Order: sequence, then structure tokens, then C-alpha cells
Amino acid sequence: MTDRFRQAVLAKEFLVTAEVCPPKGGNPSHMLKMAATLKGRVHAVNITDGSRAVLRMSSLAASTILLQQGIEPICQVACRDRNAIGLQADLMGANALGIRNILALTGDPVKAGDHKEARGVFELESVRLLRAIAKLNQGFDLNEKPLTDEPTDLFAGAAVDPQLKSWSGLQRRFERKLEAGAQFFQSQLITDFDRLDKFMQKVAVESDKPILAGIFLLKSAKNANFINRCVPGVQIPQDIIDRLAKASDPLEEGMKIAAEQVKLARELCQGVHMMAVRREDLIAPILDLAGIEPLSVVSKS
Repeated sequence: MTDRFRQAVLAKEFLVTAEVCPPKGGNPSHMLKMAATLKGRVHAVNITDGSRAVLRMSSLAASTILLQQGIEPICQVACRDRNAIGLQADLMGANALGIRNILALTGDPVKAGDHKEARGVFELESVRLLRAIAKLNQGFDLNEKPLTDEPTDLFAGAAVDPQLKSWSGLQRRFERKLEAGAQFFQSQLITDFDRLDKFMQKVAVESDKPILAGIFLLKSAKNANFINRCVPGVQIPQDIIDRLAKASDPLEEGMKIAAEQVKLARELCQGVHMMAVRREDLIAPILDLAGIEPLSVVSKS
């Protein structure tokens, strides 16, 4: 069960993943309730690691809880909060717990979050973290010392932002992550699908690794404007904001927009990464609107 996502990647299936936030506290019941709605609809569920530098339960602990409930996690690992010893220790621990999928991230800056006086570590960043995972899989630590109790078997992915302003910077970073061992890529929120198309044709074309386009559920015009103000590198187009503002039911309109974007992404790349903050229960209905069948149906065809 824990290798369903890896098998789907290797089989070049159309991939669907979704993001769920760990709890802000000791009770995982809401996270589990949301994640349960994704069973049979997504190949794996991402658990964020201090996203936006906001304190939440450890992604490793939350991923373990999901795994115990029969839900395959993608454990996000950010470099902001731990040094090389801590990161490698967590990766070995994840492997021992049966967590195989890792998304290697640099991490958002501390000043973006709710503990502005905390100290960021950033001893590694995402490319060096990918290299560390590759070494652990080969049976060595970052110092080239052998692991005496067997290598890990981790399936590492990375983030990509096709809407990055610097085209050369985007290409260079993508190639470095590929070289470091990334097996899949999940994108940031996509609003410019022409740009995604260009990225697929000009940058990702030489790679056989899947790109999953980030699809975000916008709940209202206010929500869209907040994202434009507060999320760097993202610009929700005015026509989408106008659609949400004019809709009698903005949430329903947001679901329709997300479904339309899933359809667009399906024509361009190998998967979608669904984001619906604290309304992950709406992801399955969005997939229905987009004509994405449950995995159990797909697997029988």
C-alpha cells in the first residue's frame, strides 16, 4: 500500500495528490476527517512541514498517523528548522516507519510565520536535501560514512514554480533538482496555463519525471485578493476574481473554476496537486466535476 504512488509514477498514470495541513495542537481528528474524504481519490496525501513558517504538528508524526489509517502520505521535509543531523535522522526515521514519499523543500522564511523571533537553520536547501536522500538510499550519510543498519528506500520529489519570472533561473533550478535525484515535481498554485504549457514544452520536455500542476480552491473573491496580496509569485487573474465576486454561491463557483483548471492541466502534464485549505472534503467533488474517476475504477480499466 505504501508504494502506490511510486508505482503510479513509474507506470506513468495520471497522478492526483492533495495537501492536508497537520493539526495546530495535539488532536489530529480534523486532519483525519479531511484525509478520509480523499481515500480512493488520490494516490497520496501531502502533509506540510511548517508551511508559511506557521507552527503545526510535525509532518513526520502526522504522516505516521495517516499511514496508520491506510492513507499513503507524502511527507514534506523543509530545511528551515533542522540541521543536517536532524534532517538525516528524520529521514531514516520516516523510512523505518514505512513513510517512503518525501517532498524536499527549502522552507519558507521564519519572518513569514508566527514565531518571528525563532532562528532559521537552512544548513541545507532543497537541492542538497535531495542529494542527502540519494546518499541515504545508497547506504551513506552526508559525510560518506556507511549506514551500518541498511540504506533507506525513499522516493523523493521536489517543488517547481512554472510561473517564476526568471525563465533561466527556473530552468537551472529544475535541472539541478533533477540531477540531485527528484523523481516527481509538484508545482505551486497555477493560474497561468499558457505559462505551464511553455514550461512543459521548453523545460520539462527533456525529463521523464512527472509534473503535477498545483490546483487551489478559491473560496471567494476576498480569498483570491488575500492570496494576491500575501502569497509571493502568485497572481489570481482579475477575470477569476470577478467570477467569484458575481457568483451567488462563491464557493460553488470556486469549485467549478478548480475543476476547469484540472481539465486544463490534464491536457498539459501528468498530474494535479490539489489544495483546498481546511476544505479538503471538497476535493473529491471537484475531481468529479473534472471527470477524474476514482482510483479503484481507473485501476480496473
